[in-house]
Amino acid sequence: MSTQTAEEELAVVIGLEVHVQLETDTKIFCGCSTEPSEDEAPNTRTCPVCLGLPGALPVLNEGAVEAAVKIGKALEADVPETTTFHRKNYYYPDLPKNFQITQYDAPICQDGSLEVSVEGDRREIGITRAHLEEDPGSLQHAGGSIDTADYTLVDYNRAGTPLVEIVTEPDFRSPAETRAFLAKLEEVLEYLGVFDATRDGSLRVDANISLVPGEEVAADGAIDEAALAEANRTEVKNISSHKGAEKALAYEVTRQKNAVRRGREVAQETRHWDESRGITVSMRSKEAEKDYRYFREADLPALEVSDWKESIPIPELPDARRERFVEEYGLDAESASKLTSTKEVADFFEAVAEAFDPDLAATWVADNLLGELNYRDMAITDVDDRLDEFERLIELVDEGELTTKNAEEVVLRAMLDEGDDPDTVVEREGLGKAESGEVAAAVEAAIEEHPEAVTDYHEGDEGAINFLVGQVMQKTGGSADPGEVNGLLREALAE
Repeated sequence: MSTQTAEEELAVVIGLEVHVQLETDTKIFCGCSTEPSEDEAPNTRTCPVCLGLPGALPVLNEGAVEAAVKIGKALEADVPETTTFHRKNYYYPDLPKNFQITQYDAPICQDGSLEVSVEGDRREIGITRAHLEEDPGSLQHAGGSIDTADYTLVDYNRAGTPLVEIVTEPDFRSPAETRAFLAKLEEVLEYLGVFDATRDGSLRVDANISLVPGEEVAADGAIDEAALAEANRTEVKNISSHKGAEKALAYEVTRQKNAVRRGREVAQETRHWDESRGITVSMRSKEAEKDYRYFREADLPALEVSDWKESIPIPELPDARRERFVEEYGLDAESASKLTSTKEVADFFEAVAEAFDPDLAATWVADNLLGELNYRDMAITDVDDRLDEFERLIELVDEGELTTKNAEEVVLRAMLDEGDDPDTVVEREGLGKAESGEVAAAVEAAIEEHPEAVTDYHEGDEGAINFLVGQVMQKTGGSADPGEVNGLLREALAE
């Protein structure tokens, strides 16, 4: 970028390259497992193919191709008749062959889009391409970060793990927009069943940031291509989370704007996001496409998937499922959003809604269960095998055998903390709903024992009735229905 004056308004232009680790049993070109063990030693989950030894030939993983096609269909991208693999040549210590098998000018997915909501506004982000490639290994920096380490160790266990790299158009105008996009993309990938966010390094982001004169940005966000080509582009690598992407890009935007204000030129370079320090550091000058010396991978034939893609189904995606929940179950938008946050949550809710009123099911799943799970740092997958127990808890409340308060505050919590079923908890804690005679006696006793509260109530103090309700609940061990108690007290005090 040419030097600009401090007074000039600058617009931010961001494009993303998102590397998604696919959920396959084996690596993309060999039979090595992709599942690390707890006591796994470095460089043990390898073979001649993923180590690039002479004479070893790659064989493409069918599951990786199927996952890529699913991603393309979800992104409404074009899946061409023929796609090919290339060798991308560059030196990295964690890439043993000194080239990466990837896709160049014929990617498996092209020209797609993903709609996201940013501060209430829906925007369509263009997807330039999505292509298959192999992951390098991993570097372990001893005694510091990438720029301060005493030395670096290489572990090739991850080398050859299947990736899909999703490249967006430069459609982002703020770091916050990138975070919203990544959250939406991850949600879609999880619905497709091709991605596991809990895996270490399962989603990694490289971001390209440019500053252009604000006047070059049209009202609809479009940017003049000539202005974009003139601006120097900085790449920030090794971002590993939604929050990290927003923080890294916010830092980099501020760094670049400060440089411009001081009359300095923004260098076209690749920078590393150091999450521990919250800064980006320069790694090297930015490579151009010619530096990679792409050429066809002679050991892999052209891949034809255009006919095959029609037979690969994809599930109902998050946006469509939210809309259906609103229409079919009469839920509000907020509840529908909570209940479709993951495919597992949505499936759990629909199972409960088959047995109970949808509003009741939504309240228990979206508010009660998810709230308690979040508090314990648990997920719905930790309890989805206990669906029958959860339905039994709702049944006890729905049939009047257990108060909502006890169900929420005692039984549900004990179920999650101790692993007991609801009937066991109810029996152990003596939480069966109080008989009407017991409640009536507790109401009479509360009135007799607290004449001051009775006087306050007759003088118009509504808080007094709440005090008396509390006394009755205490006497019944919380087994009475608060609404019923309130009505009985008012009747008794009206006499």
